[in-house]
Amino acid sequence: MKQTHYVAREPDAQGFIHYPEQDHRVWNTLITRQLEVVQGRACQEYLDGIDQLGLPLERIPQLGEINQVLGRATGWQVARVPALIPFQTFFELLASKQFPVATFIRSEAELDYLQEPDIFHEIFGHCPLLTNPWFAEFTHTYGKLGLSASKEQRVYLARLYWMTIEFGLVDTCQGQRIYGGGILSSPKETVYSLSAQPEHQAFDPVECMRTPYRIDILQPVYFVLPDLKRLFDLAHENIMGRVEQASVLGLHAPKFSPKAA
Repeated sequence: MKQTHYVAREPDAQGFIHYPEQDHRVWNTLITRQLEVVQGRACQEYLDGIDQLGLPLERIPQLGEINQVLGRATGWQVARVPALIPFQTFFELLASKQFPVATFIRSEAELDYLQEPDIFHEIFGHCPLLTNPWFAEFTHTYGKLGLSASKEQRVYLARLYWMTIEFGLVDTCQGQRIYGGGILSSPKETVYSLSAQPEHQAFDPVECMRTPYRIDILQPVYFVLPDLKRLFDLAHENIMGRVEQASVLGLHAPKFSPKAA
């Protein structure tokens, strides 16, 4: 596990997390800015989820508020975790329909990019689509598969997660739209991902698993689902068979420069 200087905030005896005013100000800055940017760019299923969650603008929401909405919609919950968690814990949570949320928010100095997922990324980026049964089913299946996968297999599963749940696009009647939480929580990548600059490939799970990525750059390639239901269908296919196939075929050459030492 990598190290982080952020520390997740602990709840009080009643389960309430007290955030300082500066954290609420950061949340307000992030959400008001991003709500404007995602209009016309996010897929409708995501926007429907935003409406269901009714996220407050002036303060960081409590996890219990999110759980009430997710529980009614798909039976999911969010779970409070430290800033970074091991793969094993991550898969255990997803397999039990719990999405990990670290209870800290980035500093004002890191508004535009944060390497570790904070509460804004998890709540604003991912939770809206956890109200959608297709997305929720795929995420649950992914967790169960990761729980029983070997260390080597998990590397291929991680690429699939990155190219879908974090950085996926989807075709719609209105054109390409975003559903990946890593994009939707980033103003720069939200605009960039739909531009002519990156490469857009038709979704293929094996190709996703064979495509290297870096977490600290704008992505050079995005995979585009034909529709969001494709995730639900994939959840009922032989994903581990695809992992084996990707392992045999090997990785593609990276479409980015190596990270400087």
